[in-house]
Amino acid sequence: MPAGGFAADRRQWVRPTYPGFFLPIPVLRRVFRGKYVAGLRRAYAAGQLDLAGATAPLRDPAQWRTFVHALFETDWVVYAKPAFGGAPAVLRYLGRYTHRVAISNHRLIAFDGDTVTFRWKDYAHGNPWRTMTLDAMEFLRRFVQHVLPRGFVRIRHFGYLANACRTARLADARALLAQPAPARSDDTRRTPSAHWRCPRCGAAMVIGVVITMAAPGAARIRLGIDTS
Repeated sequence: MPAGGFAADRRQWVRPTYPGFFLPIPVLRRVFRGKYVAGLRRAYAAGQLDLAGATAPLRDPAQWRTFVHALFETDWVVYAKPAFGGAPAVLRYLGRYTHRVAISNHRLIAFDGDTVTFRWKDYAHGNPWRTMTLDAMEFLRRFVQHVLPRGFVRIRHFGYLANACRTARLADARALLAQPAPARSDDTRRTPSAHWRCPRCGAAMVIGVVITMAAPGAARIRLGIDTS
């Protein structure tokens, strides 16, 4: 999320006026409340709310409407603060979700043909590192839950950063902000190692980590993780 944006005629860059934050906290508070209540209304209309015990009277539509209207009479608390480590820490945090697989290779400890042992951090009890051993198929089941369905992407750009207009809009933004374009090298791609070559075409190959697992009574399953 950029801290600013184009004016309607794209001739001026509009900077945030609220000190320290791109979005004013009072505005963020109201938007969050509106989105949350809208979700409640949809769930109520679809019969997805479990209204029991003290909330059972809300099954009556009139009492439900009274309850929802009362939610807008109080300012909600939305907790927001700058990141402790600044922008680099935020990028590292987001990078773990956008440019890594479900589990890093260094957390895999052992595989004996039937079970996988790996390290995990127990955030609920002071962040100590612990070990867990799972059946190979259960490990794979959990792993593939992090694989995005076809057609989904981890990062989606929109607005003036959408693919269709990003190049032109970024040039416009740099011009308005008097910022030079970033330097570009002739070739930023990593050159693969020439020690391994494809036996068919002779091209250089990049070898990633390969974990071989065997399910009882089934063919061996090979899970390759590209570390490039």
